[in-house]
Amino acid sequence: MTEEILAIAFMYLKAFAVGGAICAAAQIVINTTSLTSGKILVFFMLGGVVLTALGLYGPLVEFAGAGATVPISGFGYLLASGAMKGAEKGIFHAVTGSLSSASAGVTAAVVFSFIMSLIFRSKTKRS
Repeated sequence: MTEEILAIAFMYLKAFAVGGAICAAAQIVINTTSLTSGKILVFFMLGGVVLTALGLYGPLVEFAGAGATVPISGFGYLLASGAMKGAEKGIFHAVTGSLSSASAGVTAAVVFSFIMSLIFRSKTKRS
């Protein structure tokens, strides 16, 4: 029982450390450059795609779990891994593989965003 609790605690610690490191890297980029938020998101997503293509992001996901899949770089990993699995079946499946692997996450984001838009009202940001 104690070993199971320690294993779960270590799993959470790994996820927190890796996810925190990715977020800390993004915060450093935000603070030290004049890049817009959209550009930073695209760079991190493409970073996930490139690291997946090089075979480096998969082991990170195996090690950290949600710590590596929840940040935006994990979305790039999801798209790239779906495309790579689909490419084994043919060129058409390379395109549809990435779309089908990401469809659940995108659908959840759209549905929950719609629900939140019904509950809350947007306000202008005061400078």
